[in-house]
Amino acid sequence: MESNKKNINLEYIQNFIKGREIPLVATQTKLSVQIIFRLCQKMAHDIKFDEIKVSGHLVIDGHHRYLSALIMAVELGQLATHATSATQEVGWDTVLFDEEDWDTPAKIAHLNEMDAKYNNLEVDFVKGITTR
Repeated sequence: MESNKKNINLEYIQNFIKGREIPLVATQTKLSVQIIFRLCQKMAHDIKFDEIKVSGHLVIDGHHRYLSALIMAVELGQLATHATSATQEVGWDTVLFDEEDWDTPAKIAHLNEMDAKYNNLEVDFVKGITTR
């Protein structure tokens, strides 16, 4: 399932979504391309993640993980939760994909450490696969 790092970019993500029937509906209007890239790289190396939170057909928490899992054809668990009155459906074709990295270097390092521990891997390995 090895991905090609240069392919997980804004154009790839937009083309992936275009015309595709995506089972769960987004509730978040904006996502980070850089976060999706890192998650795809981790998923390409069989790194496991926590479940996403869903309410019926809506993604409540875990949009980046959900889309990354679809791109990489990886199964993610789902945990039922409740939507709030403020929750609104957002078509995947209208989600804005920000090319800026929303995570600071410190947060990326922390997430890499957590993912390494959760998957019983060396943190340097995880760091290496997520660096462009």
